[in-house]
Amino acid sequence: MILIRKYLFSASFAVLVAFSTAPAVLTAAPAAASEIKYVVNGAAITSYDIQRRAAFLKLQHRTGNLNKLAGDEMVDQALRTAEIKRLNIKVSDQQVEDAFKRFASSNKMSPAQLTQVLDHAGVTAQHFKDFIRTQMSWNQALSARFNSQGGSMSEQDVVQRMLQQKGSKPTATEYMLQQVIFVVPAKERGLIAKRKREAESMRARYGGCNTTREFAKGLIDVTVRDLGRVLAPELPSEWADQIKKTKVGGATGVRETERGVEFIGICSAREVSDDKVAKMVFQSEGNQDQQAEQLNKTYIDELKKRAKIVER
Repeated sequence: MILIRKYLFSASFAVLVAFSTAPAVLTAAPAAASEIKYVVNGAAITSYDIQRRAAFLKLQHRTGNLNKLAGDEMVDQALRTAEIKRLNIKVSDQQVEDAFKRFASSNKMSPAQLTQVLDHAGVTAQHFKDFIRTQMSWNQALSARFNSQGGSMSEQDVVQRMLQQKGSKPTATEYMLQQVIFVVPAKERGLIAKRKREAESMRARYGGCNTTREFAKGLIDVTVRDLGRVLAPELPSEWADQIKKTKVGGATGVRETERGVEFIGICSAREVSDDKVAKMVFQSEGNQDQQAEQLNKTYIDELKKRAKIVER
């Protein structure tokens, strides 16, 4: 059963780039004319890769030796990519495209305008999408490492926080959720558009969690899963906003995922307050950014020690 969950470190590694409306033009060398600058575990990093990352850093208003910083970042990205592959973590093309669109929207641009800005600056949209894919996948790797190390607040930490708040326990919304998946096998991804229309049709007639299975009986390759009770801090970043905005008895919008296309039904929602909630809320409000940064550094340092990195 695939459970809905929160990715702990999405905020820590979010892209925080303020694009200029009139970026400086950087002359990008053609990929064919580029030279190999690093080889990381057999994967080549070229001068063209570094030049695009340096242009990206310039858009972020970073200072210093941008070529050196860009080379270091590309080496780290190659290490992350290899580890992501080893862990068999996959982020779909649609997830990347959705993140690209959200980023464009947050900067008051259309995806086409964002692509134009990136190309004009010498970054290219493809380089940025590769960056997005690595960051999204790496968040999952960090989350898995964090959980494997038992990362959480201790009971003593929770009591201390409660004492600071004069004994009051925080509250959180507890959802009962239902996942509806229109399955599309990896070898049949050409059916995505058709399945999405079918999912949209079902969602439009969605009548609440009690009737979903009966309704799905007449549909081909549709899976209905009861996800049980999920607290708001546990919601995964890709679904959280939609779930919070959807009324009880309704369903979120349809999204393409690695399983096919799906939506989430909101069976019920209520405010709860207990020790588990207190621990979770305090934890989500705590120093996760600092924890994530430290874990990221430790993880990368471990990968570097095991890696074969050749600079040319």
